Amino acid sequence: MSDVEFDRGPFWFGGAGIGNLLREVSDDDARATVDAAWDVGVRGFDTAPHYGLGLSERRLGAALADRPRNAYALSTKVGRRLVPGPGDGTDDDGFAVLNDLVRRWDPTPDGVRRSLDESLGRLGLDHVDVAYLHDPDVYDLHAGLTQALPALAALRDEGVVRAVGVGSNSVAALTAAVDTGLCDVVMLAGRYTLLEQPAAGLVATCAERGVDVVAVGVYNSGLLSRPLPAEDTTYDYAPAPAELLDRARALAAVCARHGVTLPEAALAFPRRAAAVRAVAVGAQSADQVRENAARAAAVVPEALWHDLRAEGLLAS
Repeated sequence: MSDVEFDRGPFWFGGAGIGNLLREVSDDDARATVDAAWDVGVRGFDTAPHYGLGLSERRLGAALADRPRNAYALSTKVGRRLVPGPGDGTDDDGFAVLNDLVRRWDPTPDGVRRSLDESLGRLGLDHVDVAYLHDPDVYDLHAGLTQALPALAALRDEGVVRAVGVGSNSVAALTAAVDTGLCDVVMLAGRYTLLEQPAAGLVATCAERGVDVVAVGVYNSGLLSRPLPAEDTTYDYAPAPAELLDRARALAAVCARHGVTLPEAALAFPRRAAAVRAVAVGAQSADQVRENAARAAAVVPEALWHDLRAEGLLAS
């Protein structure tokens, strides 16, 4: 277990949204979103070069510039370096930004160090608390785990970062990363949620080995974000399949019997696991931050989990 205080505050702030994920967010709205997170007690912030081709890092760094550095923890990611792009259109990877930069996979030790240095420059900081290898399974898992992850561990041992790990939505990739013995923490996206728990074995292994887990994507990219899922809701950023929509609605019905909303239960669920030190939640407005803070403060009775198990909607 690392010495990073992951569990300060109601949740960690996920920075993809202020990197213009799927839609444009103004500089003023991005700043107000981070300010709202601070005001509700958030003291952990996550970002990445991938998010808006550096826009998230720049905006987050600017918003935190007047906050005491020892009052919060911050994580970013390596693996995707940003290099000059054509600048003739918009990013083709889900962010509403100009493609004047493009991503290049670079798992080499030099690439890892340069990526982190460039992130620090965008953030305006001299260090980050956690550095994750970002989505190595998308590029070259073997190179990521044999080159980039050891390079991150070396930076940790030099005191450049306090903790290192891997962030992914692949259970197999994160399991392989934990098996290297180099991870202090894993960022687990969308695979240990109220809807589905294919990563339950991984979470148990992390508890046994003292590896922290930060759970993200707890709303499954939208399916669990409303008290009653609508027909047009999304799952993994695509239209939700009918069987998953039915399952989410069944979950919502049991939650309602206990006076709990589906999003409140979705935020509470992963935090029941011993290894899960924090949940990271993204936002693109101050109102979304405040809504998530209210959800995080909701009291979820133990009887809810019992009834979900009894109805075959929850395995653990």
